[in-house]
Amino acid sequence: MIAYLSGVVREVREQSAVVVAGGVGYEVQCPAGTLSKLVVGESAELNTRFVVREDAQLLFGFLDADSVKLFDLLTGVSGVGPKLGLALLSAMPVSALAQGLLSGDAKLLSSVSGVGKKTAERLVLELQGKVPEHLAAAGVTAGGKARPVASTAGRDAVEALLALGFREAQVRAVVSELVAAEPEASADALIRKGLGRLR
Repeated sequence: MIAYLSGVVREVREQSAVVVAGGVGYEVQCPAGTLSKLVVGESAELNTRFVVREDAQLLFGFLDADSVKLFDLLTGVSGVGPKLGLALLSAMPVSALAQGLLSGDAKLLSSVSGVGKKTAERLVLELQGKVPEHLAAAGVTAGGKARPVASTAGRDAVEALLALGFREAQVRAVVSELVAAEPEASADALIRKGLGRLR
C-alpha cells in the first residue's frame, strides 16, 4: 500500500499529476482542488490511496487528510468507485460535500456529472451518520447554512455564479474558501477560479 508520496512535480495534467520520487515518476490522479495547488518544479507531499484492479493500478493523491477521509468514505459505498469519488471531491470543496452528505442533500450530490439520483440517495443513506461533523465546519455556520461571504468582490462573484445556474450552497462554500485564501482578489478573479472549481 502506498500511503504517502513526497517528490517534485514534473507535470500537471487535466486530472492527474506526475510526481518524481526516488527517480521514479508516479502518475497520481487528484481532485481539482489539489491539482490547482501543485506547481511544476516544486516539491509536493500527497496523502495517497493505491487501488489495484484487474485492468489497472491507480494512485490517487490528496493534499489534506480530510479529503482522504472523505474519499475513503465515498468509495466504501457500494457502486461508488475511486473515479466517481474523485469526481465528487473535484466538484466542490470538502466542507460543501460533507455538509451535503450530513444534511441528506441528494440533489446536491446528483448535480455532479456521473452521479445519478439512485447513487446520490445511496450515498446519503449510507454516509449520513458516518461523516465526521468537523469536515463540514469550514465555510458553514452552526445552523447548517453556508457562511455569508463578507467582501464586496465575493458577493459579486456569488451573484454572477448563481446567475450561471450553479447551486447556492456550492457557490457560497467555494467563494468563501477562495476569499479566505485571497482576501484582496477581485470579483473577476474569484469568478474565474470559482468556475474552475464548480465545473
